[in-house]
Amino acid sequence: MALEIIGWILVIVLFAVGMAGTIYPILPGAIAIYAAYFVYGLCISFQPFGIWFWTIQTLIFIVLIVADYVVSAWGVKKYGGSRASVIGSTIGIIIGPFVIPVAGLLLGPLLGAMIGEMIVGSDFNRALKVGFGSLVGLFTSTIVKIILQLAMIIVFIIWICVA
Repeated sequence: MALEIIGWILVIVLFAVGMAGTIYPILPGAIAIYAAYFVYGLCISFQPFGIWFWTIQTLIFIVLIVADYVVSAWGVKKYGGSRASVIGSTIGIIIGPFVIPVAGLLLGPLLGAMIGEMIVGSDFNRALKVGFGSLVGLFTSTIVKIILQLAMIIVFIIWICVA
């Protein structure tokens, strides 16, 4: 009984960390949600999980990882960004929150895309437009992650309630 309570607490904490990871990309996000399934299995039971559960969850996980990058890059490209600005934006989203806590979450991709675009010879106005595109991509990507991660959690809840 105590192990089940600990298991549920850890599952809920991992779900919370996963959802927080949609806003704060330093946290593991979908990996934490996926890990919650193993915690549940180890502490409570793997019995409810079959091949379909793992297939569905793994597909959602893969789509989420691919969509995160693709949607962010789409925002930069939609506003005329180059490959360098996509790379700069990606570096900015990873490093920004460490360099400038909280504000770095927005400034990191913006400045990263701008710097990347200026490295390839664009003027400031074009780089600023591309930087804005990185923010559009970031916000769109965040919405996609929230939807897909909620889907992962909802599928888990339905699966264990039905089993």
